[in-house]
Order: sequence, then structure tokens, then C-alpha cells
Amino acid sequence: MNDWQSWAAIVVFASTYALIISEKIHRVGAALGGAGLMLAIRATDDKSAFYSEHSGIDWNVIFLLMGMMMIVGVLKKTGMFEYLAIWSVKRAKARPFRVMVMLIVITAAASALLDNVTTVLLIAPVTLLVCERLALPVAPFLIAEVLASNIGGMSTLVGDPPNIIIASRAGLTFNDFLVHLAPLSVLLIVVLIAMCRFLFRKSFVYDEDRAAEVMDLEEREAIRDPRLLVQGLIVLTLVVAGFVLHPVLHYEPSVVALLGAGLLIALSTAETGDVLKEVEWPTLAFFAGLFIMIGGLIETGVIGEVSTALADAIGDNELGGSMLLLNASAVLSGIIDNIPYVATMAPITSDLVEAMGGDTNHVMWWALAIGADLGGNATAIGASANVVVLGIAERNRTPISFWQFTKYGLVVTAVTVAISTGYVWLRYFALA
Repeated sequence: MNDWQSWAAIVVFASTYALIISEKIHRVGAALGGAGLMLAIRATDDKSAFYSEHSGIDWNVIFLLMGMMMIVGVLKKTGMFEYLAIWSVKRAKARPFRVMVMLIVITAAASALLDNVTTVLLIAPVTLLVCERLALPVAPFLIAEVLASNIGGMSTLVGDPPNIIIASRAGLTFNDFLVHLAPLSVLLIVVLIAMCRFLFRKSFVYDEDRAAEVMDLEEREAIRDPRLLVQGLIVLTLVVAGFVLHPVLHYEPSVVALLGAGLLIALSTAETGDVLKEVEWPTLAFFAGLFIMIGGLIETGVIGEVSTALADAIGDNELGGSMLLLNASAVLSGIIDNIPYVATMAPITSDLVEAMGGDTNHVMWWALAIGADLGGNATAIGASANVVVLGIAERNRTPISFWQFTKYGLVVTAVTVAISTGYVWLRYFALA
């Protein structure tokens, strides 16, 4: 990494990241500007940026988001989210902390079957309505949910995109993830709930009048179009089945989501133009810019140098290596999106496992998955779900700043990674 392009790529990425953090320029403008500069200095080119599988825009992520945003856009018209909002508040007796606990648990459980981005797309509209009904601040609830989605998504093969990459490279199955990571995920969700009680304690203000109004509502009256709701739920069920059956069907989640969106629009009376208005286009543009910038770091060898240095430091030390890989992955996944990070680290981890004479279920794979999935909670751009939630909040005029998210994300990440480090040591070394 001695050529000027590598250093120029680092400067461009660091400068863009600083602009995103400072919020002096909108994050979409900063990301697209950074992507343009990466192309201008030839850190990457058009073929690598738009067509490369490893260092360009991840179109699977882009089209997965677009397809699910369209499905959510149709479901919004049915009144389903209003129904779920009223139902959840009534089950929680309109007590703010109970509402948050319910939403965290629902989000974590859903993220185990859906990918975490899809989950937050479905849960966020419910949250916005709940907070509006109870006059509660939106940000704490959305932040808690996205943290829960990344923790819950860690538990299964389909829950978080990095897990799919790891499973493909290591030959891991859906059940492997359940056995090795689901127990840790459940433990961390309990820890998250306890932390939220403390972190967001000022937000749990009980308004007796508002609560009484919601408790008197009849949730069934919120459904505006029963026929469209049935159609939407059938299509959503088929899409979820497609996600879960990915190891059997071998259809990418993006293909399943687009097929579902197309089928729902074709079957329903929803206007295509109205549905497309529900797509978070700025969020998709931000992802495109971010992927191109990270692609520039990959093409110039910057990320490869970092990964190789990490591999050299690990050597054949399984205990030290797994601890280093877990914690380094958590740090790096908070700085760059965890999807390209895992795509870069997976082949290096494979070489490490082979050098250690390990099998498919080697501890190094689980260290990589845990670090990348939990590290995504550290900053506002550490995971795809984080970016999506910030986009939804902004669109609904309740913006969440980079630092507002990150100050909570860093605390939760530090605690969950520390617990996970103990889990890895206990399960794979002390009790092995």
C-alpha cells in the first residue's frame, strides 16, 4: 500500500466520514461526493463500482431494500400498522417501558427469520404511530429497535447479511447458527432490555390521558382495506418463506423481494406511482455511495492490508486469534458497513481456519460473525438497518443525528461485545 492512490483513497474516505459525523453536509451528499472522488482519483473505476461482485455496489442489498420498501408501502395503505400499534399499546397497558420491551422482543424475533433491514422496515411505521399516540419521543424507541434487530439477526443464517456471506464461505447451515449463536443472542436481548431501562429512562413518561384514549380504541376499526391486507399478508408470507428457504431455493433475497413487490402491485389496486413514492430513495443513494467508497478502499488494497495485518497478528493462536478477530471486527464494522467488511475478511478467515486444522464449525467463524454483527450497532452507519432507520426517521420529520444514535450504540456495543468475548472463551475453550 505504497502508491498515492491508496493514501488518497484513505483521505477521501476519512474526510467523507468526518462530514457525515459533523452533519455539515447531508450524509447522502457526502457519500455521493466521496464516491465521485474515488472514481475521479481512479481508486476504483466504473466496472468495479457498478459490476464487481466484491468491490462495487451490492445490488442485492439495494434491490432487497427497494422490494421490501414497496411491499411496506402497499401494506401502509391497509391500516395494518395502525392496527399493530394500537394492539401492542393495549397489550402493554400503555406503559412506555413495557411498550419498548414489547417492540424490542418483536423486532429481535422477527430479525431471526427476516433479515434485519426488512424487520425495521416493518416495525418502524408501527413505532412512529405508537409514539404519536402516547406523545413519546420517537428516537429512543427506533434506536432500541435497530439495536435489537442487529442482535436478533445474529442468531440465524438469514438474520443478518454478513451471516449469509460467512455461511456460504464456511459451509455452515441454518441449524449451525441456531446452535452456536441463538443462545448468545437471547442473552444479549435480555441485557439490551435492562440497558434500555437505564439509557432511555427520561423517555418513559406516562401520560394518563393519552393512555386512556388509546386503551379505548378498537384496533379492528383501523383496517381500511381488508382485501388488500389479505393480499399483502399472503405475499409477505411468501417472501418470508423465500428468505428462510434460501439454502434450498438458492434465490437471492433481492430476487425474492422484487418478485414479491411485483406480484403484490399486480394483484392489488395500488397505484405503482404511489407505491414508488414510499421507497426511501435517499437511503438507497447513500448505500450506493458508501459501497463505491468502500470499493475504492478494497481496490487500492487498503482493506486487504488491514485484514492481512490482522491475520499475521493471529497466526495459529486459536484463543488469542478468536478474541482479536471478534473485537477487531466489532471496531472495524462500526467504521465501515459490516457487509463489505465480512466479504473481505471471509477468505482470510477461511485460510486461518485451514491453517489451524479446524473444521466447518471452527470458533474463528463464530468470532467473525459475532464481532461483525454486534459491531454494526456501534455507529449510525455500521449496519444497513441503522441507515434505513435514520432515513425513515428523517422522512417522518423526526430526524436522528449521527451522534444521537452513536452515543447509545457505542455503549451497547461495548457491553455486548464484552459479554460475547466471555461467551466465546467459556463455550469454545474453558468448557471444550
